[in-house]
Amino acid sequence: IGDEIDKCSEEKNILLSEIETAQSERTEAEKRSSALRTDEKELSERVQSLAGELARLEERKGSAENEYNGTITRLYDEYELSLRQAQSEYELPDDVPAAKRRLNELKNKIRALGSVNVAAIEEYKEVSERYEFLSAQLSDVEKSKKELVRLIDELTQNMSEQFRDKFELINKFFGETFSELFGGGSAQLVLTDPTDILESEIEIKLQPPGKAIKRLDALSGGEKGLSAISLLFAILKVNPSPFCIFDEVEAALDESNVTRYAQYVRKMSANTQFILITHRRGSMEEADRLYGITMQEQGVSKLLELKTAELAKELGIK
Repeated sequence: IGDEIDKCSEEKNILLSEIETAQSERTEAEKRSSALRTDEKELSERVQSLAGELARLEERKGSAENEYNGTITRLYDEYELSLRQAQSEYELPDDVPAAKRRLNELKNKIRALGSVNVAAIEEYKEVSERYEFLSAQLSDVEKSKKELVRLIDELTQNMSEQFRDKFELINKFFGETFSELFGGGSAQLVLTDPTDILESEIEIKLQPPGKAIKRLDALSGGEKGLSAISLLFAILKVNPSPFCIFDEVEAALDESNVTRYAQYVRKMSANTQFILITHRRGSMEEADRLYGITMQEQGVSKLLELKTAELAKELGIK
């Protein structure tokens, strides 16, 4: 047993010695690893620095190439020289800044001299011929202008005369139609500026029977509507239209005025064909033919026609 204890103790000492050696090696390895990481960090920072420097140098290279290309282009545009011609015919100055200053001085002196036109004689001849041509055209234009002004004045005069004649007729018929539709009263159209009838405004003066109206706003809606209808009929009397559509023009009228209106339409139908869109009984009673839309079935519209004139003739109704 004693021998085994000694043997175990000896093995223990050996193992402890190996552990100390391993720990020592581990410490050294950690030191080397830390040193390597430090070296790696320094190398990474160096690489980044070199990459930035490379990018800056690439940018400077691009700028230098652009400047070089611009110089070559300017050399040809301003002096009509290629790089090879410039290198073979001219030497690079020793003092480049001084040469640039001298170049700018010469350019300023040349600019101060102004442009020299070697083709001035030929250009003067061309300009002179162009001036004579344009002068002749200007003279023709002025003559044409005078002729156009004369024609415009003549046309304006004719328009004024025609307008005055038509205006007087419309004014006359307006008064007659107004009195007939209203059963009395008076109506008149007045030019605010008789000296310039084409630009003059037109005032409407109305006086229904039994009323003294100073402003059109004082008229009722029905009176305004009947007055407008009177003016429309007056215009149709002067210039009859072959075809006319009235859409609910008598909507604001009372029944007695609707009857007068419908009878007047019947009177005017000798020269004009009227189509009346209406819901008023008085207007429909005077119509020769009625058309209506009905919906006997849901969603299905049907057109109905009633020939009232033929029906009245058959029934002996006047």
